[in-house]
Amino acid sequence: MATEKSEETLKRESMYRGKTISELKTLDVREFAKYLRARQRRTVLRNFQQIENFIKRAKKRMMKNKPVKTHLRQLVVVPEMVGMKIQIHNGHEFSPVEVTTEMLGHVFGEFSITRGKVKHGAAGIGASKGSKSQSKK
Repeated sequence: MATEKSEETLKRESMYRGKTISELKTLDVREFAKYLRARQRRTVLRNFQQIENFIKRAKKRMMKNKPVKTHLRQLVVVPEMVGMKIQIHNGHEFSPVEVTTEMLGHVFGEFSITRGKVKHGAAGIGASKGSKSQSKK
């Protein structure tokens, strides 16, 4: 019973909209766009050359064992990118991301968070009622 469940999860993980990832990798970027939702489809069809150029450049850099860095946060993840290790700029630094099948149809910017966690310090003078009576020296 446990092996049946694990086989089912493997099948589910490797599928996207009824197609296996290996089937999707054989498709052209514009053909893959047919399986996306409306907003992503429109973006891919308008920017397919930019996506294809990025894939070509990324494959060359991966052959040379160099990191693939990009500022292109608006690129939609397509099947040819699955398995790539990409460093996406968040405005301050490059955050490393490994592209998985669950990321198909999403944009790079979703995986590189631009806002850091807020770290609050101690309250300043005058910030609370009890600290107003203290001297400001």
